[in-house]
Amino acid sequence: MVKQPIRLPPGEKFRLADFDADYTGGIKSKKKARRELDENIAVLADLGYRLYAEDRRSLLLVLQGMDTAGKDGTIRHVMRGFNPQSCRVTSFKQPGVEELAHDFLWRISRSVPRRGFVGIFNRSHYEDVLVVRVHKLVPKSEWERRYERINLFEKLLREGGTTIVKVFLHISKEEQRRRLQARLDNPNKRWKFSRADLKERAFWSDYQRAYEAALTRCNTEYAPWHVVPANRKWYRNLTISRILRRTLEKMSPQYPPAEEGLEELVVE
Repeated sequence: MVKQPIRLPPGEKFRLADFDADYTGGIKSKKKARRELDENIAVLADLGYRLYAEDRRSLLLVLQGMDTAGKDGTIRHVMRGFNPQSCRVTSFKQPGVEELAHDFLWRISRSVPRRGFVGIFNRSHYEDVLVVRVHKLVPKSEWERRYERINLFEKLLREGGTTIVKVFLHISKEEQRRRLQARLDNPNKRWKFSRADLKERAFWSDYQRAYEAALTRCNTEYAPWHVVPANRKWYRNLTISRILRRTLEKMSPQYPPAEEGLEELVVE
C-alpha cells in the first residue's frame, strides 16, 4: 500500500483525486485501533486538564467535510475524554440577520476558545469560501479575497496563543450515498435527513473544486490542513486522536506553580 500523507505540505497544490478515502494506513485490526484510540483519549484527557490548569494557551480543532463526512461522529467519539467544563463545541449554520450585518469573520472570532480551553468548530469560517462560492452568494471578487483574510486571521490567532488543528474529513461520493440512504432506512435516524442534502449532493464536483482551492490556498505552517480518510469511521477516529495527541504533547502544557509552603499545611 502506498503511504498517503495526512498533513499537507504548505505551498503545494492539492488534488482530492490523489487521496483515497478508503485508506487505512495498513491497519487491518479494528480491535487494535480501538485500543489505541482509548489510550489516546486517556492521554488527551490529561493533557486537556493540564492546558486548562496552565491557563495560558488554547487549542482549536476545525472540522470540515461534505455532508455525512463524520463531523458529529468525530466529536462524539474522539473528544469524549475532554472535560466539558473546558471544552466547547460551536456549530456554524446558515448566518442570521445580525451575523450577515458584520464581516464574515465576526461570528467566528466570537467563538474562538479562551485561554485554557479546547474549542471545536463543526464547520467554520471556511464555509465562506465553500458554500458561498458554490452557490454564488457573493461575487467572485469577494470570496477570492477571503482566502488571504482567513490566513491573516489564523495567523493572528496563532500569535495570540491558539494552536489550530484543521481537519478535512475526506469521504467518497459513493460512501456519502450509502450514509444518506442509511439515514432514510433507519426510522431513528431519519430526522437527520433533509431533502436539501440531495440538492447539495448535486453540487458534489463544485464542492470538491472549492475544497481543493481552500486546502491549497489556506495551508500554512502556522495552521496546516490535515486530510483524514473518513470512509472508515474507526480509522477516522484513530487518526484524529493521533493528530490531537501529537499536537498537545508538542504544546506540553504544564501545571502552574503552587503557593510556597503548601506542603507543610495540614487540613484538620
